[in-house]
Amino acid sequence: MGHVLEKVLADVCARWMRLRGDEVRFQIGTDEHGIKIQQTADKEKVTPRELVDRNVPLFRELYDRLCISCDHFIRTSDQKEHWPTVIELWKRLQRAGVLEKRTYTGLYCSGCERFLTKRDLVDGLCENHRKAPQEVKEENWFFLLSKEQKWLQKLLKKEYKILPAFRENETTSLMEQGLEDVSFSRPKSSLSWGVPVPDDEGQTMYVWCDALTNYISGLGYFTKNEQRQWWEKPAEVTHVIGKDIARFHALIWPAMLKAAEVRSPDRLLIHGFLTSEGQKMSKSLGNVVKPEEVLEKFSGNPDPLRFYVSQEIPVGNDGDFSWKRIEETYIGVMSNKIGNLLNRVLVLLKKEGSTIAVPEDTKMSAAVKKHWKAYEQAMNSFALSDALIAQAVALAMEGNVSMDESKPWTLKGDERMEVLGSIAEKLRHISLMLLPFIPVTAQKISKQLNVPYAEEMLNKNFVLKNEQRDLTTWGSLGKSWKTVGEPSILFPPLL
Repeated sequence: MGHVLEKVLADVCARWMRLRGDEVRFQIGTDEHGIKIQQTADKEKVTPRELVDRNVPLFRELYDRLCISCDHFIRTSDQKEHWPTVIELWKRLQRAGVLEKRTYTGLYCSGCERFLTKRDLVDGLCENHRKAPQEVKEENWFFLLSKEQKWLQKLLKKEYKILPAFRENETTSLMEQGLEDVSFSRPKSSLSWGVPVPDDEGQTMYVWCDALTNYISGLGYFTKNEQRQWWEKPAEVTHVIGKDIARFHALIWPAMLKAAEVRSPDRLLIHGFLTSEGQKMSKSLGNVVKPEEVLEKFSGNPDPLRFYVSQEIPVGNDGDFSWKRIEETYIGVMSNKIGNLLNRVLVLLKKEGSTIAVPEDTKMSAAVKKHWKAYEQAMNSFALSDALIAQAVALAMEGNVSMDESKPWTLKGDERMEVLGSIAEKLRHISLMLLPFIPVTAQKISKQLNVPYAEEMLNKNFVLKNEQRDLTTWGSLGKSWKTVGEPSILFPPLL
C-alpha cells in the first residue's frame, strides 16, 4: 500500500502537468539489490535473480491496474540499461576524489539497508523497524559527504526545494548535527547481490550509490543512448519519495551529481507513511492491507483506491487506510455526490430528447471560474487533496444543491433546459478536474455527457488549453456539443 500511495501521488502530478501543457517524462522502477533481497532469496531457496524476476512483474501489473501512466520503467538489476551508468558514475566519483577506502565498525540495519549512528536509535532500536542493529566491522568504500556540508546548505536554501515545507526542516536539522561520510560499498562476502565495484572485485556497491542513480540511468547517462534533454533542459526535475529516504535524496544524491558534474534536481516531493486502522501495517498484527484486495472489493475499478489516497492523505502527511472510511468515501462522496448528480441530469435530459443547450452566463459560470482558479493554484503547489475536495467535489455538491433548489423536473420549456444545461456543463468541468485523480471515471462521465473530446481524455497529449480551445472556460464547446449520451451507473452498489 505504501507503493500505491507513492505511485498514485506521482501519477496525479504527472497527469496534471500533461494537462496543463507540459512535456512530461514520468519514470518509475524497482530497486532490486541489497542484503534484504539476498536474505529473502536464501530463505526461499532461490537465487536473487529468480526472486526479483518473479516479483517485479507483480508490481508492474499492479501499476497497470492502477492506471499509473509512466513513460518508462527501470530495474536496477538491468545490466544493459542501469549498470553502465552506475559503473561510469562510480569511476567519475573516484576521479573526483570523493571515494575513500577504509575499515569501519558500525551499527547496520538490514531493514533500512544502511549504517546507523547512536543518535538514529530510539531505546537502542531502529526507529522504523524496531530492531536492534547489528554491529559490523568491515572494509568499505566511503563517499566523503562531510566535505559538502556548506555547499548542500546553500543548495537546499536556494535551488533544491523540499516540499511540503515542514519536511524541509527535518532534513536541514540533520546538517546542523554535522554530516558524516557514507558507506558506499560492502565486502562481496557480506553482499554479493549488487553491482560490482569497478577495479575492486572484493567489493559490491552499496544500495544508495546504485539505487539513486536510476534517475539518470533511465535516461542512458554516460552511454551512447543518452536522453539528457529530460534532465538538463526541463523547467523542473521532481523526485517523489517517502519520508524515510528523504535524507539520501536531499543530501547524498546532489553531492554525487556535483562530483560527477551533473546538475542537481529541482524538487523533492515527500510523502508520509500509511497505517492500517490507526496502526503500522504488520504481519504479526494481521492488519496488512493488500492492494489486490481493495481492487477486488471494487470489481477491479482502480478509482476508489486512487480517490481515497488522494483525498484522505494530504501530501507529506502520514495517513491511514480504513475499510470503513473507503466504503464511506465510495458511497457518500463518489456515488452520492458525483454519480447521483450525473444520473439525475442525464435522465431528465433524456426525456427532452437528449438535446443540450448551455446558457452563456449564469451564477454557475462565475462559480466554475472561481473553482478553476483555486484548483490550478492547489495543483501547482501540490495541495492535491485540497484541489480534489475543495474544488472538484465542492462543484458536485453545489450542483446537487442547484438541482434540489431549482427542481428542474417541475419546470418547463427554456427554463427547464437552461437549468439542466447549466448543471451538465458544470459536470463537464468536474470531470476535467477529476481527470488526474480518477481518470477512468472522469472519462466515463465525459462519455455519458457525450462531449466531443471524451475519447481523447486518456491520451498523454490531451491538454486543457491550446490555441484552438480552452476547456476550462464556461461554454467553450459552443455548438459542437449538441446532445448527451446514455446514463449508466458510475459506482455500482458494493456487494
